Amino acid sequence: MSICKMTKILIVSHRSEATKLLEALQGKGICQVLSAEESIISKEFPDLTAACDRPKEIEDALSKVKNSVTFLKKHANAGQDIISAFAPRTVIEPDYYETVVSDESLAKTIEQCTNSETKIESLEGKIEHLTAAVEMLGPWSGLEVAVEEINNMVNATSWTGFIVNRHFAGFCSEITKAGGIVEQVGIERSNTACMVVSLNDYASEVNRIMRSADFDNISFIGMSGLVKDLIAENNENLAEIREQLKEEQSKASELADKLLELKTLCDHYMNLLGREQTKSQISSTEQTVLMEGWIKEKDIKKLEKVLSKFEASCYEKIEPAEGEEIPVEIENRSGIKPFEVVTRLYGMPQYMEVDPTALLAPFFVIFFSLCLTDAGYAMIIIAFAAYLIKKMQGDKKLMWMLGICSVFTIGAGALTGGWFGDGAQQLSALFGWTFLADARASMMWFDPREDSMTFFKLAIALGYLHIMFGLIIAFVHNLRFKRIIDAVCDQLVWLVMLNAIVIYMFGKDFIGESGASIAGKVAMVPAAMIVLFSQRQGGWAGRIGMGCYQLFSTIFYMGDVLSYLRLMALGMVTGGFAMAINVMAKTASDIPYVGIIIMIMVLIIGHLFNTAISGLSAFVHTIRLQFVEFFPKFLEGGGREFKPLTKEYNYIYIKEK
Repeated sequence: MSICKMTKILIVSHRSEATKLLEALQGKGICQVLSAEESIISKEFPDLTAACDRPKEIEDALSKVKNSVTFLKKHANAGQDIISAFAPRTVIEPDYYETVVSDESLAKTIEQCTNSETKIESLEGKIEHLTAAVEMLGPWSGLEVAVEEINNMVNATSWTGFIVNRHFAGFCSEITKAGGIVEQVGIERSNTACMVVSLNDYASEVNRIMRSADFDNISFIGMSGLVKDLIAENNENLAEIREQLKEEQSKASELADKLLELKTLCDHYMNLLGREQTKSQISSTEQTVLMEGWIKEKDIKKLEKVLSKFEASCYEKIEPAEGEEIPVEIENRSGIKPFEVVTRLYGMPQYMEVDPTALLAPFFVIFFSLCLTDAGYAMIIIAFAAYLIKKMQGDKKLMWMLGICSVFTIGAGALTGGWFGDGAQQLSALFGWTFLADARASMMWFDPREDSMTFFKLAIALGYLHIMFGLIIAFVHNLRFKRIIDAVCDQLVWLVMLNAIVIYMFGKDFIGESGASIAGKVAMVPAAMIVLFSQRQGGWAGRIGMGCYQLFSTIFYMGDVLSYLRLMALGMVTGGFAMAINVMAKTASDIPYVGIIIMIMVLIIGHLFNTAISGLSAFVHTIRLQFVEFFPKFLEGGGREFKPLTKEYNYIYIKEK
């Protein structure tokens, strides 16, 4: 439960060693290197230059490899199943990696991929063009005149085009009256393909009629011969080009055998580019490279071990500049670490704040359990999470967190009697297995459907405890940094006043009327302090005005506490929906012949769906309670995440030696 202590360092390296040193640091992934714009030394010595130029050659090489990988993935024979989406990277041996990145023949493979992609795109373009031409010519296949002769008449003018079917008869009548002739050639869906011919003397009037009838002109410019011959020629060309495309795609499929090698090379270039980009952005002199950055204090020995292998490189600890933002990294024990998902989703705390991970974990588990409140559903989630943990690559913290929460949900389900809703009772009634109902009853604390007020009180109590705990964290944190006034005026007064009000309102049965009356009087002291000292800047009129507003915000605490009733609501909805599924399944079982099959399908599909939707709701609303009700009491957030220079892999996973 801590924010890692960071140390600022300055590494000085001779230019001859800088590249190798950066590679070693990248391999360890322990140091965040600042760019010249971020580093303090560049501001103190503005004459320092960048260590090297922009690595354009590596950028171009990476771009070509990426394009080749994208191209070959389309033509690879192996398909991906759902599980492969959770484990997309291929595991390779270190020796294989070294062989691939030093294989110069892959440059030829990349060139072949580029050429093949260009040819395939060209052939696909030709196919698209010829297909469109055939579709365009289709309605005109009955035209008995060569297309180049249509507009070559001396004393007459002709037009070819489409007219809407329902207007065709009227269009023919109008053209005939104007001295023209209309010849129907073919039909395309809702349009009629036709040819209009008119003597030149009547052409102007005929043209006017066509425009008013929305006649869609079609041109055969660039074509010659009969339309049916043109269609046959285009179809012949289409068949030939499709065969060429098939051959080219076959070659691409053969090249896809090199896909893993190109993926490996792509990851290699990505890491190389990251290293070179970092080098191009850091400060340097004529003979040295100056790397200013951050490192976890516990990794200093690792840094010293790396530097010991370089004779012309050394480091020195330096003080951060005044007001400089220190990067933040959080570390927790294995049982708490999965809950870092919640913290990172909210955003890193600032360097001098509290890491909330260990503080939120117990509440997150309890809230998730109460939202789901079904032991059967928890077991399904545990099985799903365990399977994905085994199959997934990379960060598995989310699955571990769901698994931990679901283990505790089994306990919550047992205490509230949730076993696939009322599954235990239904089985006991159906098969006479009374031991199931007896076992359920022996473990139960209360039944939410019969004793909803207990659930109500539990949700309210947990909400109040959660909010008080947030104020206590802020109070202790301020005391730790000797901010006594802030601790007293911003947290202690609220803790005393709110608890005194609660005792006054609900403690009469425990401490009597006189004790409750004393608590009510005690609450007046912190209330007065809130009015006078919650705002400690500006004139007294403004301070008291803001203090009164702060005191009025006591009512907002009531709203915050009531927000925790979602725990009860979601828990009861989950159980109610599960019971409805069981009722539907029981009803379906009465159907002759196929009733048992339908019942099983309803149970499986219904409960799996309810598990998914209720689990998602439990996760989302539990996070909401942390982010909205808990964190703002003590956490400002917005810290800058520690991002060391490290090797990252999108396609491969290299086994450790």
